[in-house]
Amino acid sequence: MSQPSIAQDAAHSHGEPGHSQRGYRIGTILSIILTAVPFWLVMSGVLHDAQTTAALIFAMGFAQIIVHVLCFLHLDTRSEGGWTLLAFLFTTVIVVLTVAGSIWVMYHLNANMMPMPMPGGGVLPVH
Repeated sequence: MSQPSIAQDAAHSHGEPGHSQRGYRIGTILSIILTAVPFWLVMSGVLHDAQTTAALIFAMGFAQIIVHVLCFLHLDTRSEGGWTLLAFLFTTVIVVLTVAGSIWVMYHLNANMMPMPMPGGGVLPVH
């Protein structure tokens, strides 16, 4: 009989259920399903409304993020006293603010940099 590895001993001794082979299997199966269903939705064209299809794809993508965070990254309130989860949430807030702010700035630059109409119906030349 082979001896269990140090990593296996550490995972079992701390009683962390997310680090088991069962957790990895569940995460893998959910990830495959959450990838295959959107692919099937797009390729089969079963939904004729593009907005509904896009909403379902985004919802399944968000669900897949949750699956990866819980099953593979093991971010929960128990690991390291919750500090890893707090750091992950802080990083998420910073990324969302950066992306949303960039989109907002680009939209307003686009709207405000358009050529101005002249009183006579023409457009001011761009130099």
